[in-house]
Amino acid sequence: MAISVFDLFSIGIGPSSSHTVGPMRAAHTFAEGLAAEDLLPNTARVKAELFGSLGATGFGHGSDKAVLLGLSGERPESVDTASVAGRVERMRAEKRLNLLGQHEIRFAEDGDLVMHRRRSLPAHPNGMTFRAFDAEGTLLRERTYYSVGGGFVRDESYAEEVDSADRAAAPIVEDATPVPYPFRTGAELLAHCAATGLPVSRIMLSNELSWRSEEEVRAGLLEIWQVMVECVHNGCANGGVLPGGLKVPRRAKSLHHKLLDEDGAGDALYAMDWVSLYALAVNEENASGGRVVTAPTNGAAGIIPAVLHYYQRFIRDADDDGVITFMLTAGALGVILKETGSISGAEVGCQGEVGSACAMAAAGLTEVLGGSPAQVENAAEIGVEHHLGLTCDPVGGLVQIPCIERNAVGASKAIHAARMAMRGDGSHIVTLDKAIKTMRETGADMKVKYKETSRGGLAVNVIEC
Repeated sequence: MAISVFDLFSIGIGPSSSHTVGPMRAAHTFAEGLAAEDLLPNTARVKAELFGSLGATGFGHGSDKAVLLGLSGERPESVDTASVAGRVERMRAEKRLNLLGQHEIRFAEDGDLVMHRRRSLPAHPNGMTFRAFDAEGTLLRERTYYSVGGGFVRDESYAEEVDSADRAAAPIVEDATPVPYPFRTGAELLAHCAATGLPVSRIMLSNELSWRSEEEVRAGLLEIWQVMVECVHNGCANGGVLPGGLKVPRRAKSLHHKLLDEDGAGDALYAMDWVSLYALAVNEENASGGRVVTAPTNGAAGIIPAVLHYYQRFIRDADDDGVITFMLTAGALGVILKETGSISGAEVGCQGEVGSACAMAAAGLTEVLGGSPAQVENAAEIGVEHHLGLTCDPVGGLVQIPCIERNAVGASKAIHAARMAMRGDGSHIVTLDKAIKTMRETGADMKVKYKETSRGGLAVNVIEC
């Protein structure tokens, strides 16, 4: 199985890749299946059940809205984010849902959309089951899906492939495209670099050419970069209070004005204030349900854009070629993290989200600064190692506290990791593969209440008001 950089960086909608993007894709896939099997005209009712972390924090993450939109035919990469609130409000008021925009049915959320707060499916914490019935109540179609992190969705076959002793053995994507340099681990990636003399980015590019031309890769990555730029711009332009009840004030706009009024002279850490701004801007947009790039998740979507903006603004001779190199390198590390670790907060805690994004950003920055493959691997390892054990405990089930600030800190860590790696020769005692293995094992040992359920940590020690 092969993972593309475009699987890891996808244009979507906030606030969560696993809880918003994944359910929307799953619901859309189920509705498309009804149409493909010519069952749409006979469908009178659809029932959706969300389990585990999806059920526990789904309302705060917009999973309910995502299911409604997905069944209606919307995709996360193309849905008009500005129209979401109004459309969902109408569906709820009218208790009607237009499947794929082609067939209208009655849909009453109190019975047709069930959020199981304390029930889970065995294969993954983010499980969903969809059922369609005719007017007589006869079951027409039933499917179970798993949102396995980063917006990736698997069907029932995933449960069959999961070995309870080694969940990492189950493939995340079902793409058997042969690539010239297959790798799942850091050791395998470094071996390819050593054998060919190619940097990490060129190994990843060579694999990408198995799906599309170099011109298409370049154009696609620059399009994703442009969405990141627009997300930062929107985050800096929008003020007010974030939705969801916590009344968290948006800070990026005022911070942006303050930084514009300063010249940074005499402040050695002035650049880091900009890095914090970029991350805050992205994650405030994400928390508002805006257009973001899953990188590799939405909960950690601000880290890679923040470090890329740092590269563009503060590194001499930065250009589009460097942006592409950065993203290819980060993508290569994302493949390893997704294949052998996890990027799902519901599975391993926030070490899998912010920790993975930090490692990817550190690797990308190291290569564009001239680092060797060994230094790239070292930077990524630092990023993983120093997020080990990080819990996912969103207050109120919202991707706001501590998620937004956590991205700003994670972006700063990525820059420090890259600088530390660049000062060394790439040799280090703890390998990336050992750090990722530790992350997965730590996630397995972590209590469920610390894995995106909002039943532990800050989520129970901060009063919602």
